Amino acid sequence: MADHAWVGPKQTSVLIVDDLPIVRLALQRILTKAGYRCLEAEDVAGALALLAADGIDLILCDIQMPAASGLDLVRAIQDRIPDISVVMVSSLEDTETAIECLQQGAFGYVLKPFQPREILVQVNSALRRRMLEIAYRDREAQLARKVREQTLEIRQSREEIALRLISASEHRDNETGMHVRRIGLYAAELVRLLGWSELAVETIESAAPMHDIGKIGVPDAILQKPAALTPDEWVTMKMHTTMGATILKGSTVPFIQMGARIALGHHEKWDGSGYPFGLREQEIPIEARITSLLDVYDAVSNRRHYKEPWPEHQVIQVIREGAGVHFDPDLVELFLPNLDRFREILAAHPNDPLPGFTGL
Repeated sequence: MADHAWVGPKQTSVLIVDDLPIVRLALQRILTKAGYRCLEAEDVAGALALLAADGIDLILCDIQMPAASGLDLVRAIQDRIPDISVVMVSSLEDTETAIECLQQGAFGYVLKPFQPREILVQVNSALRRRMLEIAYRDREAQLARKVREQTLEIRQSREEIALRLISASEHRDNETGMHVRRIGLYAAELVRLLGWSELAVETIESAAPMHDIGKIGVPDAILQKPAALTPDEWVTMKMHTTMGATILKGSTVPFIQMGARIALGHHEKWDGSGYPFGLREQEIPIEARITSLLDVYDAVSNRRHYKEPWPEHQVIQVIREGAGVHFDPDLVELFLPNLDRFREILAAHPNDPLPGFTGL
């Protein structure tokens, strides 16, 4: 049957497997009279050949046969159960084997000598159970698909929220949209290496791009200044960390909560010489330590309005020298041996505006 649902004997194909012609004939007469379409095989090899060539709904199979047994057939088609249901035909001394067949996936068994009514009851029960198991499996698949679709919608909504928040500061800064996108992709890759859950990976991928959202509060004259900043201008620039945390604080959304921690702490340094609070080592949230390393990697690897991109050997040198000073040394130890992964992200997302996104 094409849809795998039992709709009646006339639409149902039964394969009878028995080495004795007289038994096959008896079973065929019982089933044909009831309206089933019957096929026959005298051994397991013949049964497998028919299964490959014809749509079979149910197998009625003897357990004890020369060469391969009915149990061998059940094992051979185990991955196709319940799409094909199986009923075993057993002599009285085969009951232990029949039970093993049930454990392997067979739907039922009939003891010899059998009665026509008993055969039909077992066949009907097996087909109905098959239909119920397939329906259950299909419902489970539909539910799983809906969960995946809803998860994707949530993720897309989350990313849109992040991009719209970022766009407010982005339009006032000379850093491109691809910078923030790369930061998210870098962060996701690094925490995968750390063994974080996929949910945590998705969270930081959306949170890390918001690290500089506080720049929306920095005056244009400072933010876009092509020359070095004065000491007073640096004081103002450093305020983007606390301003970013203020913008994002108070949310109940996990990725925005993480974004607030990143915005506040991504300029703290491992040795305590960073800002705004001079936190050191484990005092700095792990997501902020991660973003700090990746922000520097991306900044020195790309062109900015005040500099050209650095060659990779200099980038590596800066990061290696920053281990234990600027950066978490454990993160550097993980990052550098896997640099090719981050290099691929860098190459795949050059400095272009975010496609199809014009902001608010």
